[in-house]
Amino acid sequence: MFVGMYVIAVGFKSREEHRKQQELEEARKAGLAPAEMDEEGKEINPHIPQYMSSAPWYLNADKPSLKHQRKWKVDPNYTKSWYDRGAKTFQADKYRKGACENCGAMTHKTKLCTERPRKIGAKWTNKNIAPDEKIETFDLDYDGKRDRWNGYDTAKYAEVIKRYEARDEARRNFLKEQQLKKLEKKRNKKIDEEESSDADEEEEDALKHDEAKADESKQMDFSKVEKRVRTTGGGSTGTVRNLRIREDTAKYLLNLDVNSAYYDPKTRSMREDPLPNADPNEKFYAGDNQYRMSGEALEFKKLNIHALQLSEKGQEEVIMQAAPSQAELLFKKYKEAKEKLKKKIQETIMEKYGNAAASVEEIPKELLFGQSEREVEYDRCGRVIKGMELSVPKSKYEEDVYINNHTSVWGSWWKDQQWGYKCCQQTIKNSYCTGVAGIEAAEEAADLIRTNVERHAAASNDRSGPVEEKRFVTWGSDTPEDLVLDREKLAEALKKEDERKKEEKDERKRKYNVQWNDQVTPEEMEAYRMKRIHEDDPMKNLLH
Repeated sequence: MFVGMYVIAVGFKSREEHRKQQELEEARKAGLAPAEMDEEGKEINPHIPQYMSSAPWYLNADKPSLKHQRKWKVDPNYTKSWYDRGAKTFQADKYRKGACENCGAMTHKTKLCTERPRKIGAKWTNKNIAPDEKIETFDLDYDGKRDRWNGYDTAKYAEVIKRYEARDEARRNFLKEQQLKKLEKKRNKKIDEEESSDADEEEEDALKHDEAKADESKQMDFSKVEKRVRTTGGGSTGTVRNLRIREDTAKYLLNLDVNSAYYDPKTRSMREDPLPNADPNEKFYAGDNQYRMSGEALEFKKLNIHALQLSEKGQEEVIMQAAPSQAELLFKKYKEAKEKLKKKIQETIMEKYGNAAASVEEIPKELLFGQSEREVEYDRCGRVIKGMELSVPKSKYEEDVYINNHTSVWGSWWKDQQWGYKCCQQTIKNSYCTGVAGIEAAEEAADLIRTNVERHAAASNDRSGPVEEKRFVTWGSDTPEDLVLDREKLAEALKKEDERKKEEKDERKRKYNVQWNDQVTPEEMEAYRMKRIHEDDPMKNLLH
């Protein structure tokens, strides 16, 4: 009770002291007075509210401080290290008690073994004992447990960047060499100066312009940015490309109105149209929902609905995520059956009521593709005011794109059930163009293969003749490979083996005077092997 009264007495301020404290705080906020210092010598922001700056009563803070707002419970045992993947510790020479029966490692049991199950485990063979894995335990803090990139080595991505840089450099050198060859060829070509002097000058200017353009693109090159790439052994300089084109306006900057389409910064998605009142012919972005309701996304949506309807009706249990091929096949059959049913209904209606459209004469093409009475009004800028302009149909795929120095598009050539390029007749899409020289080389190789096949067929026909069937021995490991068995002796040996087995089954027919002969012929050994019952044979109980 006395202690509580003492705290109250110390914390009490008179009206004058309280007024001076208020004036000092106002001056500090206005910048007229120096900021208050804490016990560590750091300035305290005067705009921090009192309920944050004032310490609780149970800390007995004599001086102003923000220490109570900082994380003061720090566990020194927390670590940011990660597991040493694939590390091994010790490899034994023989099986140890309590180890894995499959591979022989002590760090896991047989049920948790990730090695391929052996036919005979290491417990019984004492061979190929697997080394023990390195088992580590880390005491991670709150952020360490939820870090998705914990244990990722950023130095690995530098190899990917290096590979792409080498590829781009080789491509630029190749294009520059091709342009220089064309320029040299044009210069060495002898044409009449009077007839083609102007044309040559124009071509040289064009080639010089292309060369300057290539150098300019090399300088631009997506604006190389030199960064420090963090590695385990310290910093090493690496080149990081920024592949986003800076000229494109970001989708969240298309409409700065607060009540416009919502932009999610985490997924970088804007589902609604940011400019709904703009001209659709001039818009290049109309929201993410435009892609969801068009193209293959719409077909995929219909496929999911069909799979759900099948499951609800109980016709067939189809799970789209588990068996996508089965769901797609059923949807395809459903569409075919629906189309057949629709066609059948149409035919029955036409048989019953007739087809009025069939009697109408065909409209001439001059009227179909000619003028029309539809009126379209434009303004001075060419925009449609009244009516609708005919839109040019566009494909969703890229057209007339020539890659890898090809002069024709992929799919312009067809041979042996394969697509290819017409310029070089290659059937590999990512190959570089070899031109006429590649076509000639391919034809020569095909002719050579054809002549070799014909020569081989002719040689095999000359050697062809009556082939005598021979039976080679299949038992034992010390017998010669070319040992041939006599069929008659083998048949006799099989009969003797059957008689011997009958005598073994019936003890009453066994004779007293048994003659033993230790001379075994290959035919007798083969008969024994053929009649022997294998213990691993699953059909052994059915043999007589």
